[in-house]
Amino acid sequence: MSSSQPDYAQLFMVYGKSYRSSRCVPAREPPPDPRLLSLGMQIRRLREERGYSLEELAERSGLSFRGLLYIEHGQRSPSVLTLLDIAAGLGVEPGELVNHITGKESGKSELR
Repeated sequence: MSSSQPDYAQLFMVYGKSYRSSRCVPAREPPPDPRLLSLGMQIRRLREERGYSLEELAERSGLSFRGLLYIEHGQRSPSVLTLLDIAAGLGVEPGELVNHITGKESGKSELR
C-alpha cells in the first residue's frame, strides 16, 4: 500500500468509534408516577362513560388532543387550570378527578 493512500480500515475504525460515542441516544424515561396514572385512568373512565372521544373532550375543554393523550397515559402532570378545564369539559366537579387518589399510592401517609 502506498503512503499517499489512506488506510480505509483504520479510518473506518476511528470514525465508527467516534460516531458511536457521539450519537444522541435518548435515555429511557422513568416510569410515570402512579398518581398521574391513576388521574389519567379516572379522566379516561369519565370520558368513556360520557361517550366522548379524545377529540371531542379536547374540543369541549379547549385543550389539545395530544395534551389530553399524554395526561391520560400519565406522561404529563396537568396544572390546576388544566384540571379545571378537563372537569368542565366532562361536566363534573374538579374534585371528582382527584378524590380517588390517596396517600397510599404515593407511599406517603394520608392527610385526611
